[in-house]
Amino acid sequence: MDKHKLLGVQRQRRKYRVRNKIKGSAAKPRMSVHRSLANLFVQLIDDASGKTLVSASTQEKSVRDSVGYGGNCKAAEQLGKLIAERAVSAGIKEVAFDRG
Repeated sequence: MDKHKLLGVQRQRRKYRVRNKIKGSAAKPRMSVHRSLANLFVQLIDDASGKTLVSASTQEKSVRDSVGYGGNCKAAEQLGKLIAERAVSAGIKEVAFDRG
């Protein structure tokens, strides 16, 4: 098997293994964080119904205006505050962090 294909298969297995242990519910949703080269994305997901309850990203105008260009640390801090505010307003007190 090609080395790169094998690495992809191993990555997918790790992802499934972690996802099997972490299940999001309406009371304690799964927090998924995706980091691309340019932006950060955060979602709180209820796996029972398959719906995203709350989401935020650094592409939003409020985060972009306060941080400016560059500086992912500042952007991550602003994004954390934003997702926390939205989660509290949606009635979410705790989340399960999906490290996949």
